[in-house]
Amino acid sequence: MALLAKINSNSHHSQEESQFARLFEEEGIDRVDERLTILRIFLGTEEHITAHELWELAQKAGRSFDPEFVRETLRLMCRYGFAQRREFKDRESVYEHRHLGQHHDHMICIKCGKIEEFVDEKLERHQARAAFQHGFYMLQHRMEIYGLCSACLSDRQMGMSLVQAKSGETVAVTDFLGGAGARHRLMTMGLKIGDRIEVITNDGRGQVVLAAGNSRLALGQGLAEKVMVQALPSVVEDF
Repeated sequence: MALLAKINSNSHHSQEESQFARLFEEEGIDRVDERLTILRIFLGTEEHITAHELWELAQKAGRSFDPEFVRETLRLMCRYGFAQRREFKDRESVYEHRHLGQHHDHMICIKCGKIEEFVDEKLERHQARAAFQHGFYMLQHRMEIYGLCSACLSDRQMGMSLVQAKSGETVAVTDFLGGAGARHRLMTMGLKIGDRIEVITNDGRGQVVLAAGNSRLALGQGLAEKVMVQALPSVVEDF
């Protein structure tokens, strides 16, 4: 991740910097100038970054800080509303800017790890309405959509083996490989070309568990390799 290239030296974050310095001085927090340098580096990148990546950016910018000092500063930045800590499934904690009065959600690619932010006002209103209809007073919420980004998805459009499909993915069966014996076995289990199936579990090691219609099937890795499938696009409906 070429984070250093994204550092921006412009002064459009001057308000955040002045508030940061004032708050930290009023609270008696030590080493304010050094912490302000870390804030500037943090504000200069639009990426979701880990504490270690922020430390690396400081090193590349010619500022040598103890890694624990960077982590402590990040915790203070979260406490006083300059950053937000995010924990995504199977990933190290990352930090992003906290823009006051703004909310966004995330789409996370499970293949390359890319995190995309998005804002959907209709979705926000729908969530608020759902909470109201259930008599629930909503304080905060978060939405995370896990899947494949457009770049990673493009490699899968032409077809793949079932063992390459991800847990939670819906695919269509396009062919059976391995000769008449494998084809007969798969058809006896209830699979046929054209079936739309949902991958329930696929960890790349044990059985591939899938749903075909109202049936649950478990295929070993060897047999699953013989099932060719194609990723299906998400169905988008207005609400």
